Amino acid sequence: MQVSVESGEGLERRMTVELPAGEIEKAVTKRLKQIGRTAKMDGFRPGKVPMNMLRRRYGGQVLQEVYGQMIESSYQEAIDQEKLVPAGMPKIEPVKSENEGVFSYTATLEVMPEIELAKLDGEIVRPVAEITDEDVAEMLEKLRKQRVTWSPVERGASEGDQVKINFKGLIGGEAFEGGSADDVPLVLGSKSMIEGFETGLIGVVKEEKRTLELKFPEDYRVDELAGKPVTFEVEVNEVAEEVLPEVDETFAKEFGAEEGVDKLRADIRENMQRELKQRTRARIKSQAMDMIYNSNQIDIPSALVEEEIEALRKQTRSQLREGSGSIELPREMFEDQAKRRVSLGLLIAEIIKQNEIELDAERVRETVEEYASSYETPAEVVQHYYSNREQLAAVQNLVLEDQVVDWVLEQANVTDEQTTFAALTAEA
Repeated sequence: MQVSVESGEGLERRMTVELPAGEIEKAVTKRLKQIGRTAKMDGFRPGKVPMNMLRRRYGGQVLQEVYGQMIESSYQEAIDQEKLVPAGMPKIEPVKSENEGVFSYTATLEVMPEIELAKLDGEIVRPVAEITDEDVAEMLEKLRKQRVTWSPVERGASEGDQVKINFKGLIGGEAFEGGSADDVPLVLGSKSMIEGFETGLIGVVKEEKRTLELKFPEDYRVDELAGKPVTFEVEVNEVAEEVLPEVDETFAKEFGAEEGVDKLRADIRENMQRELKQRTRARIKSQAMDMIYNSNQIDIPSALVEEEIEALRKQTRSQLREGSGSIELPREMFEDQAKRRVSLGLLIAEIIKQNEIELDAERVRETVEEYASSYETPAEVVQHYYSNREQLAAVQNLVLEDQVVDWVLEQANVTDEQTTFAALTAEA
């Protein structure tokens, strides 16, 4: 077997493989003999059919089978011989040879890039924050709002009140589809409606009717309505003010703190500490990934990019809760993200290889236990992860990435920046 390789554009390689006809003929004859053991032809018993007759009947079919088998086996042998690392499936084409004693084919393929890691350039800003009593109090207030009730009042509505309304939308004096509804609860100031709708109801009282002359935004989600003037006829059925529950034993139990309010506050602080750790780690990791990516511009195989695009499309369809083929998402929508993910994947793998970074099993365990801690039965969750190879592998990959981030922090200039839990949460 003779092999030659030509470099194409970027990572493309064109490999030509020549196989002596003698090897093909030998394989064809062997296969015909196997067929001859059971082949039936008029005038001959099984196993007694002459070879020349077997060739006439089965020769073409067998030759194609042999070609396919020899291409498969010789391709793997050839890329091993030439020390090529394919990035995807090759395009195989037969080559008509001037030498009748030789069978040739070409395999056009992309190879994995050879990566020389560059020195990291840039600075990482590490956020530093702590959970304060004010943060806990603010979170407690959010929990109270999750249990809000509404009490009817006999006064004009103000921002923060809830009104129940019937409304009808008119464009050019005609009602339009989706522009009318009855007994709709609306919190004034929630920005649930188009600009001017909620402010136009400030001061309304029960049973009052108002007409609002408004305009749909130019970028409104319904193209037929975007930018058009609209009249809303509104009738108020009720005005109510919010009533927040007291922070007492009953309230604490609703959030699983059977021991009371102090335990609820302690649980809130613990959850916020966990979230603060995650937010801080995410901010640092994002900067580290940016630094790796921006410091190393590498060629990436288009085959891997296409695979990543398809994975992102599938993930997006799933998130949209659409059927696997029910919505068409253009590949261009995911191309930049796919290229970045492929590039970072190759670079991270090279960093791990060159720096001999080994997976920290104890850190994997700690990560799994951290995930499990927010569940009622943490031990069962930990057992589930360690009994599910796919889920455990996902955690292991994340831990390896975190270990790479630690390596980046050792190489980069790192400065601390004081911030707050609220600021980190708002950024996320």
